[in-house]
Amino acid sequence: MIDPATIPADATLYLQPVQFVDSPIGRDGRVARLAGGLLWFAAYQLIAVEDGRRVAQADVPVADFPALCDALPEAQAARLTLLAERISAPRAPIHAGERVLRFDQPMVMAILNCTPDSFSDGGRHMDDAGAAAQAGFDMGAAGAAIIDIGGESTRPGAQTVWEGDEIKRVVPVIERLAKSGTPVSVDTRKAAVMEAALAAGAHLVNDVAALRWDDRAPEVVAKAGCPVVLMHSPAPESGPHGGSGYGDALIEVFAWLEARVEAVVAAGVERANILVDPGIGFGKALADSLALLNGLAMFHALGCPVVLGASRKRIVGALSNEAPVEERLGGSIALALKGAEMGAQVLRVHDVAETVQALRVWRGMKDAALIAGGFTA
Repeated sequence: MIDPATIPADATLYLQPVQFVDSPIGRDGRVARLAGGLLWFAAYQLIAVEDGRRVAQADVPVADFPALCDALPEAQAARLTLLAERISAPRAPIHAGERVLRFDQPMVMAILNCTPDSFSDGGRHMDDAGAAAQAGFDMGAAGAAIIDIGGESTRPGAQTVWEGDEIKRVVPVIERLAKSGTPVSVDTRKAAVMEAALAAGAHLVNDVAALRWDDRAPEVVAKAGCPVVLMHSPAPESGPHGGSGYGDALIEVFAWLEARVEAVVAAGVERANILVDPGIGFGKALADSLALLNGLAMFHALGCPVVLGASRKRIVGALSNEAPVEERLGGSIALALKGAEMGAQVLRVHDVAETVQALRVWRGMKDAALIAGGFTA
């Protein structure tokens, strides 16, 4: 176990679940469950940060964690205890009309863009609300748990859309889907669009600006009592792709989201209604996005369901000979499965049927490993 004396008393401490195991059977007291889901882990990676720099880092077996906390100063012990509790606590389900969405296994959020200029499917569902809604119905039939409808592109260089035009794009589609009982989220950063979408039947707000672009956004979400996804971007008040780089992307993004969750709770939004998204590709270099993906399990220490949106993004092209957007299915599936292995509860994707099939196979292997893990000679 790490020597507590090597941890500076004023360092900020972080926990990341590591050393995942197939089954908890026969490992009582030596493993912990991740967020009430399908995954168990045998150790925490403890990271101590001082003045923005990692000054200590070590894996702490779950069985040794209480002794570590006992040896630390009271404030640091209290923080580690809180982070560990949040890592393991089951996530409260959310209600989408008559549907209840549970977070005990990964679910698919389908992307439905009603825009002319989105990087992947821009123009495909413009000016025909019926056809767009049918596309949403089809994605639901293919296994999507929720349909995420957006009326403004967030690709680099995209122009800001007037809220009236954005409302005209999304509301007719939301109305059709919501009337059918389909769970719907609205992908917007504007309070007026949130209000119109929620009035039309949307169940969840997905904001790339984490309720910072529009001053009224926290009030709208708090008043509605609806779930909200807070996505990280470096400078959301100006745009999703700003920022000047990172010294330690994983720690900095976690700390930003930690502070943002607390601010949104203070604004009146229930913590149980908050989901978090590290914002892969938003104001981040390839190395930053890879660090976030490899350290994704740390975000469970926020105590909120984790959303991963990496489908067809630049990271796939950068790692596969600059494959164009329409040729990024394989890489997108790989990233979705990486998210599942790190415990992400919501995977936001374009290719619904393929991702759902991959997750079903993944789940089958998890179930088989769990059963095998109970074997005793």
